[in-house]
Amino acid sequence: MPRFLTGDDLGNIKALQVTTGGLSELTTLYSAKSSVAALSVTPTASTSKSVAAAFADGSIEAFTLEDDKLQSLHQWKETRLKQEQSFIGLQVTDRGIYSCTSNGALRLVPHGLDEKQPIFGSLPTRLSAWRLASDHVTFAYGGNEVDLSVWDTEKAFLAEPQSSVKRKRDAMFPGEIWRANNVQNDGLGLRQPVRITSLAYLFSCHHLLTGTQFGDIRRYDIRAARRAVSNWKGIGKVGGVKVVEKGLAEHEVFIGDHGCNLFSLDLRIGRVLYSYKGLSGAVTSMAPSPSMLVSTALDRYCRVHTSFPPPPEAGQNLDNKGQVVEKLFMTSIPTVVVWNGVDSTQPVPGAEAENDDVWDEMEDVGNESETDLRKKKRRRHISKATDHTLVS
Repeated sequence: MPRFLTGDDLGNIKALQVTTGGLSELTTLYSAKSSVAALSVTPTASTSKSVAAAFADGSIEAFTLEDDKLQSLHQWKETRLKQEQSFIGLQVTDRGIYSCTSNGALRLVPHGLDEKQPIFGSLPTRLSAWRLASDHVTFAYGGNEVDLSVWDTEKAFLAEPQSSVKRKRDAMFPGEIWRANNVQNDGLGLRQPVRITSLAYLFSCHHLLTGTQFGDIRRYDIRAARRAVSNWKGIGKVGGVKVVEKGLAEHEVFIGDHGCNLFSLDLRIGRVLYSYKGLSGAVTSMAPSPSMLVSTALDRYCRVHTSFPPPPEAGQNLDNKGQVVEKLFMTSIPTVVVWNGVDSTQPVPGAEAENDDVWDEMEDVGNESETDLRKKKRRRHISKATDHTLVS
């Protein structure tokens, strides 16, 4: 079954083993003295994986995950992280571990630290989100009055610190290859503030999505224009958009706001396909996988959701809606969840065919809606009443 890793505000890293019987298990693999701010796992199908964890006290630790055991390799501290600032990005790659903080402290720690020294970079401050592209050639960030920007990963570590560079207003930084323009002024002609809270790369490294404090979702194509090609307003209903995560299906993205809303969005038209019911806390993190979606929330629950891809044509209705199929209470607030990249939900050879024969022979009575059942009961009640009248 798929395995997920979670981190919480007490510094625990736990493994989530999801089972089809609805009896998923959480197992503690590691405990630290500071809250887990970010987690990253190598997206490979091998049994041995590299894991990185960033903590609120500024420390980062590298692990190997194998046979349900988390083995610590080495640890270091981001000395440039200041008080009331945090990690906003962490990514394990074949080259090493990338990290970024809200004050723009960028770092690459190559694998085999004994032989190679860490590499440092400097980005603008007041950042809220940072993501590395899937090909690792570029990365993107955004924040408070910091619009979406895309950088060349290699050149970012060659550039001089931003504080020592004299430049004109709105001029590109060394290593920066693209920057978005702000959306048009509002109806009164006033400039709209830039408040990016989350971002994600989409199906290619040229397409990005951002969520804002005002609840807007904006889609960008860095090859086409510097303004957003789509701007869907008011998607995040409560407190703006908190989390944006690209789904594994085409045109699929998951959105969470600062209330209790979590839903799937069709990227073609910006339409909400379905929302998940029963959440009592804002989602802190999401981890899509081929067979399910796992989320963590401020109500101390880790939830397992079903998910369904968008319809073949934009605007069509879905026959199935995503649901919460299981929730696990965690003794502390979970802060992050990641998928380990392996989906072992393949059935035992021959078992699926045998099960299909059994189900095919059974009468299909489970697809009736509650409305249909109420109508049937009402018809039976009327029929009984009519019979009674005739007898009388």
